[in-house]
Amino acid sequence: MGGDLDKFRAHFWVEERKDSLSRTLLGTSPHKRTRHGGLLASPVINSSFHNQIFDCKGKSFLSQNWSFSERTSEQTASPLLQLESDQFLRKRINYFFYKKMDYKTLPLAEWNESHVRCWLESIGIKKEYVEKLCEEEVTGPVLRELDEPFLKSMGMKGGQIHIITRKRNELLEHLQKNTGVGSAQADNPSIKASEVLGSDITTNDDKKRVKNRNSAVSDAPTEETDSDLKALGIKQPESFHVTPYQKGSAETDNSGADEETGKEHTEKTKFTSCRRGSRKSHSLHENTAESLTLSKFRQFKNEDINFKYVKNRILAPETGVIDLITPCHEYKSFTTAAKLDRQRLQAKFAYEVIRYASACMNVRTNGTIHFGVMDSVEDKGWKHGQIAGIPVKDRDIYVDALDYIEKCFEPSKQEAARNCIHPPIFTEVIQKDSQEQYFVIEVDIEPSSSIVKGKIFQVRLPRFNEQSNKVNFDKIPVLYHRVGTKSEPVQSEELVAFIQGLQEKDVRREKAESSSSEDPMEISENLGRKLSVLFTDGKNYMNDSLLYILVTNSCGKEDLKSVNFLMRMNIFCVFDFDEDSNVSGLYAKYKEHHETRSHFLQNYANESKMSTTEFQKHLGLFDHTSWIFCNGRSDFLGDEKPCDEDTWIRTKKKYLKKAVSFICDEIFPKGSFVVLFLLSSPVEKPIVDTFQEFYSEMNGMDYIICIAESKENYEKWANLAQASCSIETLEQRSIVGMKLSHVDATIQNMMPSTICPRRLPVSTRGLCVLPTLEEEKMSSLEILCADQCDDIKLDLLSTKEIQEIERTFYQGRKVSWKNFWLADKGSCGEVIEREACAEVHKILDDILHGNRIRYSVAKLKIFHQPGSGGSTIARQVLWKRRKDLRCAVVKSSYPIASVSKHAVNFRDYDENDMRNSLPVLLLVEDYDEDYLDELKNHLAAMATRRSHFSKPCFILLCCKRSNVPEKLCKASPLDTVAVTHKLTDQEKHLFKTKIEKLKKQKDFKPEFILTFVLMSEEFNETYVREFVEHLLQGIDLSSPVTNLMKYVALLNFYVHNSYISLSHCEAFLGLGAYTEKRVREYDFQNNLSEQARVIFIELRENTTCISSVHIIHYLVAKEILHQLSGSQPQSQIAMKLLQEKVLLNHRFGREEFMKFIRDLFIRRDKKSRGDNTDSLFSPFIEHVCKVEDSEKAIEILKTGYECLGKDAFFAQQLARLHYNHEKFEDAEYWAGVAKSHLPNDSFILDTEGQVYRKWFSFTVDKKMHEATPSEVIEMIEIALKAMKCFRAAQQAAKSEIDSMNNAGYFGEVEVGCRLLKLLSTLDVFPRNTQGEHPELVRYLLTDYIPEEIKKPWGKLHSRLKGLRQNIYNALDWISEDLSYFQTDKNQEKQDEDTKEEKEEVYKPRKWLKRQSEVYAKFFTSEYSMGENNAESETQLIRRMNIYKYGGGSVTTILSFLTDSKEKRSVEKLEKIIAFYPADPQKERLEDIDLINYIFCHITLACLSSGSSKLLPFQTLRELSNRFFKQRTAFPASAHFLLTLLYWPDDALDKEPNSDKDDILISALQTMKRMHDIKVKNIAPRKKKIYTHFFLGKGSGLRKIMHKTRIDKLIDGSLNDRRMKWQHGDVWNIGKIRDVLRRVSGWTENGKLFVQGHVGQIHIVALHYDSVPQGNENVTFYLGFSFNGLVAHDIQVNK
Repeated sequence: MGGDLDKFRAHFWVEERKDSLSRTLLGTSPHKRTRHGGLLASPVINSSFHNQIFDCKGKSFLSQNWSFSERTSEQTASPLLQLESDQFLRKRINYFFYKKMDYKTLPLAEWNESHVRCWLESIGIKKEYVEKLCEEEVTGPVLRELDEPFLKSMGMKGGQIHIITRKRNELLEHLQKNTGVGSAQADNPSIKASEVLGSDITTNDDKKRVKNRNSAVSDAPTEETDSDLKALGIKQPESFHVTPYQKGSAETDNSGADEETGKEHTEKTKFTSCRRGSRKSHSLHENTAESLTLSKFRQFKNEDINFKYVKNRILAPETGVIDLITPCHEYKSFTTAAKLDRQRLQAKFAYEVIRYASACMNVRTNGTIHFGVMDSVEDKGWKHGQIAGIPVKDRDIYVDALDYIEKCFEPSKQEAARNCIHPPIFTEVIQKDSQEQYFVIEVDIEPSSSIVKGKIFQVRLPRFNEQSNKVNFDKIPVLYHRVGTKSEPVQSEELVAFIQGLQEKDVRREKAESSSSEDPMEISENLGRKLSVLFTDGKNYMNDSLLYILVTNSCGKEDLKSVNFLMRMNIFCVFDFDEDSNVSGLYAKYKEHHETRSHFLQNYANESKMSTTEFQKHLGLFDHTSWIFCNGRSDFLGDEKPCDEDTWIRTKKKYLKKAVSFICDEIFPKGSFVVLFLLSSPVEKPIVDTFQEFYSEMNGMDYIICIAESKENYEKWANLAQASCSIETLEQRSIVGMKLSHVDATIQNMMPSTICPRRLPVSTRGLCVLPTLEEEKMSSLEILCADQCDDIKLDLLSTKEIQEIERTFYQGRKVSWKNFWLADKGSCGEVIEREACAEVHKILDDILHGNRIRYSVAKLKIFHQPGSGGSTIARQVLWKRRKDLRCAVVKSSYPIASVSKHAVNFRDYDENDMRNSLPVLLLVEDYDEDYLDELKNHLAAMATRRSHFSKPCFILLCCKRSNVPEKLCKASPLDTVAVTHKLTDQEKHLFKTKIEKLKKQKDFKPEFILTFVLMSEEFNETYVREFVEHLLQGIDLSSPVTNLMKYVALLNFYVHNSYISLSHCEAFLGLGAYTEKRVREYDFQNNLSEQARVIFIELRENTTCISSVHIIHYLVAKEILHQLSGSQPQSQIAMKLLQEKVLLNHRFGREEFMKFIRDLFIRRDKKSRGDNTDSLFSPFIEHVCKVEDSEKAIEILKTGYECLGKDAFFAQQLARLHYNHEKFEDAEYWAGVAKSHLPNDSFILDTEGQVYRKWFSFTVDKKMHEATPSEVIEMIEIALKAMKCFRAAQQAAKSEIDSMNNAGYFGEVEVGCRLLKLLSTLDVFPRNTQGEHPELVRYLLTDYIPEEIKKPWGKLHSRLKGLRQNIYNALDWISEDLSYFQTDKNQEKQDEDTKEEKEEVYKPRKWLKRQSEVYAKFFTSEYSMGENNAESETQLIRRMNIYKYGGGSVTTILSFLTDSKEKRSVEKLEKIIAFYPADPQKERLEDIDLINYIFCHITLACLSSGSSKLLPFQTLRELSNRFFKQRTAFPASAHFLLTLLYWPDDALDKEPNSDKDDILISALQTMKRMHDIKVKNIAPRKKKIYTHFFLGKGSGLRKIMHKTRIDKLIDGSLNDRRMKWQHGDVWNIGKIRDVLRRVSGWTENGKLFVQGHVGQIHIVALHYDSVPQGNENVTFYLGFSFNGLVAHDIQVNK
């Protein structure tokens, strides 16, 4: 009894405290108490809730069967019970809601995978990603910590990642805001955000209570509810609140026909508005946000095959009689019945249709009954009116089911019934990414007055009897009518009144039909304005910076006449579903106007996994319009053939997804392009799939437009597309029913430019038209026409817009042609012309009209300090010359071969006389020397093949940033102009006047022209410092915008031409690339601080659509870093930058951004690139080492290595940094790390060698005189490791075809010679009295090993005994290598940031000579090799003595010619020759010795032709015969000797001799082959032909003239001599003409030939363009190089 009493007391306690419990659970807000007042009356409290609250160990309330709805007479509760129970019940109630309610009522920490799934679906995440996240066990705590890299690792795309992270952050913010609002919310902050409604109702009393309470709910919706739902990422449907229709609707579930007719007729629904509200709330979690969208009904009586329903959309609630014409609606889910057999299914279907139809006919109203739409009886997580659809295997089943009409109606009414009940209509239910086919079956009821007038319709409904297994009919006919939303039988007591009212109903029906038959006034939509708004965003003209993606199907002949607007739009790519497009469609038309590239969908799959940049170039996406044939091409000979829809979905749809995803995720940020659907023919599913993919990737319709002249085509498309987007949204972005010709004219009128042909100057001083198609064929050039910008509609530009264009330039952006054009038109002020501009014009005139030697390609260089206006000057020159020359800007991202081809085509275009075509002025900006040289060579080669010229064919106007422009100008004054920050007095006056004019403009702000102001102040350091100091006052150092300023400043100062993409900046500031409204371009500026708005400028890259952000000038960036470094050192800024995952992982422009980051840490300064110094490390790393300390630099590089994907070159820099700070163990470790990533990279291997080289040198210097034996062994071991690494680098370098890394050879020689010095100091190898080292030599060259080192050095002996040969091989290779190249600077070592620096490499010939002497002196000692080896000993000593005096290699021998003291050189050469045998013909020399021997004679003859040591020329010829006769491999120097010795000699070769020709030709061919192998694919400037000797007058050795002898005949400084060689002025010097012989030859088809001993020999021209075209007799000076014979100064015989 005690237990029952306790239960009663608890029940009474709850009943009495329902309101207080509501307040406890939901807070104290009055409207919340109203919303949730029915909570405790609901079955949640009455059943399972009770068990959850009271099922607690140790409590006396435990009861499984008792419920709160039980009543007892004892209704008192002791105060003690109340006090005891209060805390306990609160805890249990909270516990219940935490654990059992859906995710909206749970704390995030308690969400499981199912809760997360519901939330993900509610915010619209794709199903495939929802499943993946569930598989990864993402719970609430995991959701809180999710980041972008994790989501990317699952393959999730950027748009989906953006939604998840943004919605998750909104959810966290919402929960955080509400954590302190009441006691319950303190524990459960999310409970505020949802309504808690009950489910099943068990008693009538309960029903009444719930109904009353829910009426309050529906009548008092609150704004807070809506905002809470939005904060959770849940879209609230329009029908969420209970409506009057919902309150009165009656929905029945007749899944089984009831035998008891009376019960069927009188049964009332047990459904209330509370239950519907409950179901709606529940279904929010069961279905996606997509299911909450309302759907339209199919038009009554209209069997539109294009009309579709979308699964899970919601139809409006069922309705009763409205106006008799507007149909009332009734829904039947039919999900169970659809699975019945034919007989049962037909009975059930007929039962529902006839019951409903008779009710409608009796009240004279139109109606439609829908099967496959959820009614509200079954509570399975569906919502009322939710479209589900049913499978239909056989439509005839449903059509034939209506044959029951004849059995159910009276015979006299059967025909009328047939006429009123229309046949079933099967409307397809579509669902995105689903191939299952479902339908909604609808039957329209139309009781026309002419048919039903005066009639009543009683029916006997069919019911399937399971016992008899047949269909029975009601015995008594029943009269149905519509009562609200239900079809109810007319009660007997109402029958008379109902029949009496029929006449009135008939009259009303007739009136309704009469009024509905009147055609309403159709108001035509203003499609012209709509079109204008869609394409211009409400402006006067279209944005010409936007790109368009066109999606289209087949265009008819008439349509093709009206698509001219497409020819003028900036179309990036076309998705074309017309397989005949290339034959008779849009593609054929488009190709008449534009250059294109055709692709198929699979071309966009990127199966080879190229980087984004590489893949863009591979497809040529920004070269020409990409035309994608989405369903094959009928005229294509390959396998890509058209296919049907099903095959397309199976085979091609996956490629469509990849193509769309690539465009939207990798190429374009949203807002930079518009997708235009042009529907010209009947629509099929693939084009709808394309829409759905773009809609999904672009997160909506904001940048999608549809044009369809045919309403039918549009409706089919829209009905299918509504699976992704509502019809209403589609209509807002669509132009439907407007003639295509009208669309064409309207859009063309909106364009900012007129149809105006572009024109070029021609040699006859006239003009020619340059069609767009021809211009696009030269895509690597930005062509400047004579009438540039004349097509702009000036009247459309407002004064404000013109001023904005001008301000944009003066703020720091690059000048545009529009600036010059507006200035010429007088619409804005003149662009200031600096005095350097006049200098450029003067040099240009000299090139065109001066007396200098003319080549086909001339160069004119502008070196300018950053921000000094150099690029503006270059463009000013082009603008002024555009009517006299053909002008263009080179797009340096294109291959040189393409640029050269396009440039030649540009010159020749529409010219009759190619010889006199106008020169082409090409602007090349921010180039490197390799690019420029290669471009020059390509242009020269192509130009000379076409014609001879009387003036330059091409003039390269080279504009490059440099910090030392004056220095570069002095190096080449004849063709270089320097532009600095320093202004002349005249320029200062111009700048001052311009600033005053700008200040007078309306809304002028000084920051608009900040760069211009700084420039007018000559970028004075004090001015810049004070400006930045003022700017940074009051700045918030911790804000994201300030951090962004720091990052941009860091990159801009240390990395030339760097920037951060606008998309990166938006992502960093949390703005996102995707916005719901078209305000993207303003978001960034509006979210910047005042300081950032002043110093940031936006630029747009020519090759992409990604805008970039950088600071107005690098000096401002430098000062910002300097002033902010007080609060945060630069190392900390860099460290923080490396940890900004949003920036590092952002997809748009990622490759460029990562390159800038790498350059910040790795790229060294080089004087050859215009930098002030040659640095050991990147300027940033050197700054950190100098200002902070090396440990900081090491820490940054380690972080960079980890954050940037374990980059091998970061490890390499760490190794270098460590060994430069004498931390050799760490250096060894990092060199090993780098090597593990790139084991075959010669530069990495060289770095490893340098680690040991530095380590060895450091150890030797430190312990040389006090080293213990073990330390000596350690030092030797380190040296041998270094040499081994260098040899590995040598081998790796041979296989690298794009670089020439010879550092390994130099490193091995360096370490080897230092090791020899170390060994020579050891006591175990004592010196003799002459200071020589016979013991050491004996140890190194024989088997001899001193006893004291035999065991300790056991592992070293074999390696040390190979030391001499290894050094010798390396020296020999270096000598041969140096023979090929033109200068004494090893230029390739200046341009590779990954290569090691060595000061001695800059003068390699002197270095070689010095190291050869060091090496040789150790091996000139006499030592005993034994009697058997006496001859070898003699030869070795002789060779080492020759080495010692400089005769050991070709290079050191030829270096005697550069010695200023010729007498000393002669003496040394004679001494070297004396070391050789007196008669080398008898005593055979080794091959290398013979080569050196002959070279010593040639060199000595150049210095002292009368020396007694010289052998006769014929003897030297005979000695060299060995190099031809023996079929063994000889060095290139051997074949070079043959060309020198066997060139026809007037004295020795008077008779023709074919053998001599064979020797000569064989040598030339071998040299050419070896040269090509040697120089690989390196840049042309690194493989310039170096001419060692020229053919002089005389015979024998006297005719061989070395280049240094000619240099001595040229007056002037070293730079003057160099310029004379470069411009060919040396050949005009009389002294040179007196000593050199001109050779006669001839040209054939651009090739140069000369007569040999018998036959003709091909000669290479030093300059391609110096070879005259056609067949001409010529003369030239002949040079000898390691690439063969070279012709200089070719002249046509007159």
